Formats: sequence, structure tokens, C-alpha cells
Amino acid sequence: MSLLFTPINIKNITLKNRIVVSPMCEYSATEGFPNNWHLVHLGSRAVGGAALIIAEATAVSPEGRISIGDLGIWKDEHIEKFKEITDFIHANGSVAGIQLAHAGRKASFDIPWENPLQLDKENGGWDTVSASAIPFNPTDKTPIALTIDGIEKVKSDFKTATQRAIKAGFKVIEIHAAHGYLLHQFLSPLNNQRDDKYGGSFENRIRLLLEVIESVQEVWPTENPLFVRISATDWAEGGWTANESVRLSALLKTKGIDLVDTSSGGLTLAQDIPLSPGYQVQFAEDIKKQTGILTGAVGLITEAKQAETILQNGQADLIFIAREFLRNPYFPLHAAFELGDDVKWPSQYERAKPRKKRS
Repeated sequence: MSLLFTPINIKNITLKNRIVVSPMCEYSATEGFPNNWHLVHLGSRAVGGAALIIAEATAVSPEGRISIGDLGIWKDEHIEKFKEITDFIHANGSVAGIQLAHAGRKASFDIPWENPLQLDKENGGWDTVSASAIPFNPTDKTPIALTIDGIEKVKSDFKTATQRAIKAGFKVIEIHAAHGYLLHQFLSPLNNQRDDKYGGSFENRIRLLLEVIESVQEVWPTENPLFVRISATDWAEGGWTANESVRLSALLKTKGIDLVDTSSGGLTLAQDIPLSPGYQVQFAEDIKKQTGILTGAVGLITEAKQAETILQNGQADLIFIAREFLRNPYFPLHAAFELGDDVKWPSQYERAKPRKKRS
């Protein structure tokens, strides 16, 4: 049996393999409500054999949405359809997770394929917030620097979103602190220019993330896994660094975080990313080996043998796959065949399962 198809236990959850459907925005919700698109999108990946399926960045408040098409979990009415989705995922042998997020200054956008620009209030947009009053793009609206009261609201929003996620049946939560969204905006000195207890030093810049984690943990079952996604580096001079990510991850381990989902970038237009297959794996490896926390590798991982090599080399514990799952919802089933593993196919699809030729 390959490592890719070896089960792993994380707290009270057993993942049947090491393949995770990475959160991918679909921009297909209305007022935050999931619908049949999300049921089919997420459900088909469960049928396709992924062990853990994480719903896209789901806003903890209306103003936390990246776009008007983002999923939300800021009110109880959102729960019902999410529960239908999680029930389907679990009935098909996978585990349902959700990524809780707040976009901060990168919020208030239109549907990207219709109009890739921020919306003003007259066209359905809203005021954005951030660590400091610095826009992501010079043409964007200037965000409002969060007051202490505003920060308290963010923490409260994450807490109540967690309570709804429990009712919706999710078994894993991932806190989104990457890709230039609100929590990352506090982490990076390129955006965080505050002079209060949330700005300046490393300890101050990570404060909001740690407080959000505490708020989530007040209501999240201790036996359920809690992940954090980070951008390991801003890929820009003067920004958040890989060394800071190692320091942060060591602290996250002491705070009860189970896994660091290790991505990168998204904070600044000045980023210079050397794209290549597995270009972020080294960050996951460094964090894993230097802190002992579980890590997830993500970023241009598209082949079964590539994923297996990452695990065999001890560079990560889980493989998070995004775009390849958009191309092929059944990636795990085909990967198992390629690696010589015999995994169970859905009964409805069993007659199409490829069989090894007899020698």
C-alpha cells in the first residue's frame, strides 16, 4: 500500500487516505447560501474518493466575503443546505471540512468572470476593513483600519460561525490566515502598520490569529481537528517570511492546532513567485521537521507519483489538491490504480473499475 492511500488518524477523525480537496472558491452563492452547485461540486469529490473535502472560503460575516458570490455561514439559515452537503459527503466515505474566512481589504468584489473589480455600495458592494488603511491595489477602495471594537466583532464572528459549522455537520475546521485575506493582513508588516498591541512586533502581528483560534476553540469540540492555512512567505521584500512561519507554526502546535496547511503569497502585487511543480512543498517540509506539527502540502501537485514522493520523503502528512480536482473529480480513484493500490470504488461505478492485467 502506498503512503498516499494509507489511512491517518487526526484526533477522532480517520482519513481513509492522504488526499484532501483544497478549498476552492466557486463564486456561485447568493447571499452566502450554498445551493445544488455546491452539493454536486463537493459531493462528486466524495464519490471520487478524496478523504477530506474542505468547502471553499466561507465568510464569517457579510463584509468578510471576497465577492458577492461567496459562501457564508453568518446566519442560521445557511445551515440547512450545508447539512445536506455534509451528510452526502459522509455517506460516501469522506470527511467534510469547512474553511472559515474573512477577506478584509480583498472583499467586496463582483463575480470574477463577469467583472473582476471591486464593487461600490451603489452596485452591491460594501466598506472593507483591514489591519491598516492600505488598499491591496491602488485602484481599490481604501479599507477602514479595524478598531478594537471591530477586532472584537471579527473574533465573535468566527466563534458564531464555528457554532453553525458544528450544526451543519462539519468535522474539520480550517481557519484561513493566508492569501492576503484579513488574518494574513495582520501577520504581514507590508500591510500591518498599526502602533497598538496588534501591530509592530512579531508577537503583536500574530495576536489576532491566536485570539481567533481561542474564540473558535471555546466552542469547537476538542476531539475534532482544527487546521490553519497560512501563506508561508509573501514572496516580497519586507513581508512575512518563511522563518516567521516556522515560529508561528511552533506556537500553533502549543495552542492545539493539528495541522498547518502551507500555501504562500497573495498579500501584495509585488510578489515574485517562482512557479513550478510542488513549489511550496519545501515550506511544508521545513515547518514539519522544525516544529513537529502535521503539515499539508499544496501547489501544482497534479500527479499520483508526485504526491507519493512528497509523503515518502517526509515533507508533509497530507496532500491538498485544488486545480487538478477541477479537471478530474475522480483523481483519487485513478491515482490508486496508478500506484497499484486496490481501493473501493462506489458500488454504482464498480463495473468501470480498471483491473490490472494478469502477467
